[in-house]
Amino acid sequence: MAPLDNVAPSRRLLLKGAAAGAVLFGFHLPYKQALGQAAPAAQVPEINAWVVIHPDDRVVLRMARSEMGQGTRTGLAQMIAEELHCDWSKISTEYVTPGQSLRRNRAWGAFLTAGSQGIRNSQDYVRKGGAAARIMLVEAAAARWGVPAAECSAKDSVITHGPTGRTLRYGEVAADAAKLTPPAEVPLKDPSAWIVINTSKPRLDTAAKTTGSLIYGADLKMPGMLVAVPRRCPVFGGTVRAIDRASASSMPGVRHVLQVGDGAVAVVADTFWQAKMALDALKVEWEVGENGQVSSATIDARLSEGLDAAEAFIGNQNGDARAAIGAAPRKLEAVYSYPFQNHAPMEPMNATVVWTAERCDVWCPTQNGEAALAATAQAAGLPQQQCDIHRVDLGGGFGRRTTHDWLIDAVLIAKQIPGVPIKTMWTREEDMVQGRYHPVTKAKLTAGIDANGEITGLHMRISGQSILSFVFPNALQAGRDPVVFQGLNPTGNDSRIGYNFPNLLIDHAMRNTHVPPHFWRGVNHNQNAVYIECFLDEVAHATGQDPLALRRKLMANHPKHLGVLNAVAERIGWGGPLPEGVQGRGIAQQMGFGSYVAAAADVSVNDQGVLRIHRIVAATDCGYAVNPRQIEMQVEGSFVYGLSALLYGECTVKDGAIEQTNFDTYNMLRMDEMPQVETIVMPSGGFWGGVGEPTIMVAAPAVLNAIFAATGKRIRTVPLKDQDLRRA
Repeated sequence: MAPLDNVAPSRRLLLKGAAAGAVLFGFHLPYKQALGQAAPAAQVPEINAWVVIHPDDRVVLRMARSEMGQGTRTGLAQMIAEELHCDWSKISTEYVTPGQSLRRNRAWGAFLTAGSQGIRNSQDYVRKGGAAARIMLVEAAAARWGVPAAECSAKDSVITHGPTGRTLRYGEVAADAAKLTPPAEVPLKDPSAWIVINTSKPRLDTAAKTTGSLIYGADLKMPGMLVAVPRRCPVFGGTVRAIDRASASSMPGVRHVLQVGDGAVAVVADTFWQAKMALDALKVEWEVGENGQVSSATIDARLSEGLDAAEAFIGNQNGDARAAIGAAPRKLEAVYSYPFQNHAPMEPMNATVVWTAERCDVWCPTQNGEAALAATAQAAGLPQQQCDIHRVDLGGGFGRRTTHDWLIDAVLIAKQIPGVPIKTMWTREEDMVQGRYHPVTKAKLTAGIDANGEITGLHMRISGQSILSFVFPNALQAGRDPVVFQGLNPTGNDSRIGYNFPNLLIDHAMRNTHVPPHFWRGVNHNQNAVYIECFLDEVAHATGQDPLALRRKLMANHPKHLGVLNAVAERIGWGGPLPEGVQGRGIAQQMGFGSYVAAAADVSVNDQGVLRIHRIVAATDCGYAVNPRQIEMQVEGSFVYGLSALLYGECTVKDGAIEQTNFDTYNMLRMDEMPQVETIVMPSGGFWGGVGEPTIMVAAPAVLNAIFAATGKRIRTVPLKDQDLRRA
């Protein structure tokens, strides 16, 4: 194979070459492409923006959404292939760039891959892309035969003329089809006719992951590339006061010691290790200001004050909850809390950038290519038309890579070294202390209970951060953050509460801190499900009711919520004898990201307070199931993430800085701690729900309720590593 800097192959060819090399630790991009000079256009017919077909019938499906382990690549391919009627064995995929989309009037729609919307929010137009391509291929074949298109059909990349039995392969007519005008009306199949959607197709990236040939941002290499390792002020909002470059500048391999904006420094060297060692030796004085006085204790005090504050934003209200509670013969009250948590993806933040006065090209893992392009252009000081983002797969995202602070710094570093490929690579420690964290909140729940043990009124006061205040302040509604109330909304198709109370008030006392919050897999559903589901469990036990029976009474008007709840209750054997070794059983449900989910858990706690989660049964109604086995894997993976958060996930603040700097202080679930997971995929049809995030939110409350059933001890503060679980 010729050296890559002497050719200008497509990214697809580069990946193919990487795969042929079995285990590969990096690959070189052609130097001309690295400088932003476009490679010659491939002579392969493009049927439309989504479908490219080679003469040998190979089908390339283009992707705008990002793959980060959740299976979006395979799911989107299934939806296109369903309508395209192509040979699945000949499918491959490739990313399009936001620059290409910009030049074509956003032909690929949104690039955002977050909120479990990669499939559900693009399913309509990507399926239409496949259907339109099929229609054009059939029309091209019909024109070649001189017959009506209505007499022709397509299957497995072959077009057949019914009356004569003549056939043409897709590759034979692709060039003709590419010249046709796309159809104005594109009908889609009825779900009853699906043969690709709702089947468990193997994932398209499994082979590359197995061989180690799948390319992540951390793997990228280019001729002449240098590596930058940055460090930002450990206290958010802090700035650089002074830099003593002498200690680092003379170290081996060091090329540059830079200040990056007002608040960061970076060392640029020949290798990552040289840059890191020099950065460790670099002497920097920081100006931290008042934020240096903040601690977890001061933040907790501020949130506690908000629990009884007079002013709050209302998220859900019916009747007069305060009056009903005041008049009730019995009142039950509890305070719960939920900490900062780190996204902690396995691949630290990174980006490879080539900046010149005329152009800026970036190779990076991002969850939103269009937002990355906008951030790049702003930092580069160039129009978006002179920039582009070349995506690679993500080594974890979980919401962290929807924001681009790391990319802005990477561009600012490369801008100081024009024309040279600069890979900015965060250390693990930087990735931990410069995160964008799951918001910290507390909640006080108060219920009025009548003489029959029925809830007459419920007030849920949330006190804590607003994600939108930090990320999208323009999206606030008269100062109110609607995202705070995920899973608690009175109406809507995304995150509706599953209970009816005669009097209800759910409100939010906004108490922001200097620690930046962000969307974290499951977002505010995670704590909201703990708050409402565990408190209802408290009410049930306090009034002598079965927790499942109480929920069923409150869910009479919510059949889909009730459907998943009943499914897990039946599967786990609710009300029956506990299996040997199991001491307690808990249950929870929630609606989020358009899907209905529930979980039931079996646990035990030994005399030393060591928790064992034996089994979790999870049910998901996501409307339509594109790939049932992939959904099962997402549910299992979401429990790893959600249970890690429940057991260990906590970021604390001292002197204004995050204290947890690596996985030795921010622990993750180990294999021997993972419970048996049984997934019930029960699509009821008629809507498209998300899959990657919803089941996270019921993992914690189901286990917490099971712990109470096992020990008689109610745990209201997460994570469990800080709690004494020994029997009450």
